[in-house]
Amino acid sequence: MQKLNQTPNIVLAEIITIGDEILYGQVVDTNSAFMGTELGKIGIKVKQITSVSDDAAHIVQALDAARTRADVILITGGLGPTKDDLTKTTLAAYFNVGLKLDEQSLADVTEIFKKYGRELTELNRQQAFLPENCLPVRNILGTAPGMWFEVDNKIMVSMPGVPFEMKTMMTDIVLPRLQQHFGLPKINHKVIMTIGIGESFLAEKIASWEDQLPPHIKLAYLPKLGSVRLRLTGLDTGTDDLETEMQAEVDKLSELIPEYIFAYGEVSLPEAISNLLKEHYLTIATAESCTGGMVAQKLTSIPGSSAYFKGGIVAYDNAVKVEQLGVSEATLETFGAVSEETVSEMAQNVRQLLKTDIGIATSGIAGPIGGTPEKPVGTIWIAYTDAHQTVAKKLNFNRTRELNMEFTTMNVLNLVRQSLPEAFRIG
Repeated sequence: MQKLNQTPNIVLAEIITIGDEILYGQVVDTNSAFMGTELGKIGIKVKQITSVSDDAAHIVQALDAARTRADVILITGGLGPTKDDLTKTTLAAYFNVGLKLDEQSLADVTEIFKKYGRELTELNRQQAFLPENCLPVRNILGTAPGMWFEVDNKIMVSMPGVPFEMKTMMTDIVLPRLQQHFGLPKINHKVIMTIGIGESFLAEKIASWEDQLPPHIKLAYLPKLGSVRLRLTGLDTGTDDLETEMQAEVDKLSELIPEYIFAYGEVSLPEAISNLLKEHYLTIATAESCTGGMVAQKLTSIPGSSAYFKGGIVAYDNAVKVEQLGVSEATLETFGAVSEETVSEMAQNVRQLLKTDIGIATSGIAGPIGGTPEKPVGTIWIAYTDAHQTVAKKLNFNRTRELNMEFTTMNVLNLVRQSLPEAFRIG
């Protein structure tokens, strides 16, 4: 197959999202992020992401432009049964073909309506009519089938904009078909999750290791909210065991920065802490002031959290710190709510009150008001306690209120990982 680009074995893709709601900001485009990630895993590079309105002329312009720079064009949105859903009819007109009934698509739509005890309307029946030159892509979760086109050595795939429908279609059908069509080489990924060190400092620390990576193994730095995801991508050369080779590189990295690694693979910090607590049959309780319950929310967002999370107290007001948590009035008067002494008592007392192995606490000035010259906005204390120790740490952030709360939450969860005995730690 003739490629647009000069480098062999590189397939370029463009993603086109269709819908006024995306341009107006009423819907966040998560589809493109998912598709870009999954395409990268099989060795297809996204060249551009374009969003267009529900307008036939705009869709055609986007398609014409995409065909000049990409081998694969993935389209989402505009496949519903209403008048503003123009994608299917626009594609039929674009290729100068008519629509014909696809029996499998009709059976799928009929089954969905039958499942929910609803009568199939003519409007929904029309969704089973597809452009004559397309290969139907089954949608087992919705009423709008996808469409696969092969024209002038280009692949164009139109899929629903509903994320869970699109993701299933991509994973089950589109990605395997793209791999087969282009004869893509095996791509392997290894992800190492780090926290507690900035991207530039991390890069400096592992520079010698990165410099000696084989040419067919590349490293990407992907920072997000106080953590940095390191992604190794290996291209199978056909001569070595790629999996073994890449794992050896991960092992070398683990020896270089063990204190910063909290997980391997696509694992969030709350998931990693959850796994750690469940693995060692540990329980935890939270006492929160400046984070307003965010720490508890992160811990309980993980399925099975009842095994380790016993409860939490949001002690925003000092009276609650005293009356519910049992913080000493003398401590508050002498040191203030935002202090090592107060946050330590909060962690110790919530652990005792809820009878857990671990207690953690936060207290600070999230902003944008409430700061003083001695304790400016962004001054935050966090604490960890167990049966053997209490560890408190001062943080200084200069961000928005929301980010101060988010960073505090991630830091106190990381403090759990750092403070547990070494035998329990992740990484």
